[in-house]
Amino acid sequence: MSRDQGFTAEAPLMGVPGADAPPGGKGEWFRGAGGLRLRAAFWTPSTLVAATPRGTVILSPGRTEPIEKYFEVIGNFLARGFCVLAHDWRGQGLSARLLPDRLKGHARAVEEFLDDYDRLLEAFNERAPKPWIVVGHSMGGVLNLLTLQADDRRFAGAVLSGPMLRIKTGKRSMWTVKMAVKWNLRHGKAGDFVLDNPDDPFAHTFETDALTTDQGRYELWRQQLYACPHLAVGGPTWGWLAFGLDAGERALKPRALKAVGTPVTIVQAAEDDRVWKQTNQWAAKRLPHGRYVEVPGAQHEVIMETDPLRAVFLAEFDTLADKVAPAR
Repeated sequence: MSRDQGFTAEAPLMGVPGADAPPGGKGEWFRGAGGLRLRAAFWTPSTLVAATPRGTVILSPGRTEPIEKYFEVIGNFLARGFCVLAHDWRGQGLSARLLPDRLKGHARAVEEFLDDYDRLLEAFNERAPKPWIVVGHSMGGVLNLLTLQADDRRFAGAVLSGPMLRIKTGKRSMWTVKMAVKWNLRHGKAGDFVLDNPDDPFAHTFETDALTTDQGRYELWRQQLYACPHLAVGGPTWGWLAFGLDAGERALKPRALKAVGTPVTIVQAAEDDRVWKQTNQWAAKRLPHGRYVEVPGAQHEVIMETDPLRAVFLAEFDTLADKVAPAR
């Protein structure tokens, strides 16, 4: 790609023993909304796997997650003959952060994220073979769904892991949380940690903070994080929480859900403590070609779960992919 199309230079991909970047790809910088420098990475499958790629999987991580955390599943998609385009959302990974304190998980507006995503697709449009299959987790999933609602003609289908359509707020009611968000934004505290909790990512442990039951995969991600501390993101700000609530409310509008003509599969962890599984099931029923699959025993990060649990996700991907992008 030329500089005129938004690229400036090759971007690093940070591997560690046991979790190296899959072969056949490289990281690149592109320009997002407002000129922010954002990171993406593009892989092409080996010709031994597919002489001609079946299409492209466009992979969107959840909050705090960088491209590196998805190396394993990227390898799974490559082995199925797909190209893979993965990216870091603004404010995380190696993409531009929005506040001087890199650990603050901040956001300003849903529109900025959607604009970034459109620019990503435009930048790789000529290189990424179609059909395109969208894969997104949590925050990535709700932003993917909003993109489909705006214009789904570019995509053949989507598989979403625990999309963040309604955030769990613990013992606090949603009304209380919304009032707290409005108060803090009105008083200039959008960039402050929610409840002043920095949620230091380097203090996390499997016993207290894991979103998967697979300790091996959890510890491998910890090694990646310590090898490249710049990937770390801590707790959300009030600004991010406002964005997260807004994104979910927009995506749940019945008219918007009915507008999605492409097939969408929602793979939902049964033991999810981050998003409401009942809401995701409700949304799937209102998508014209929606499918809801619950994974018993799985926690929020289904893609990072034990082999038998993540196999459910991969099986659902295969079912959709065989329909919209059959192997040649």
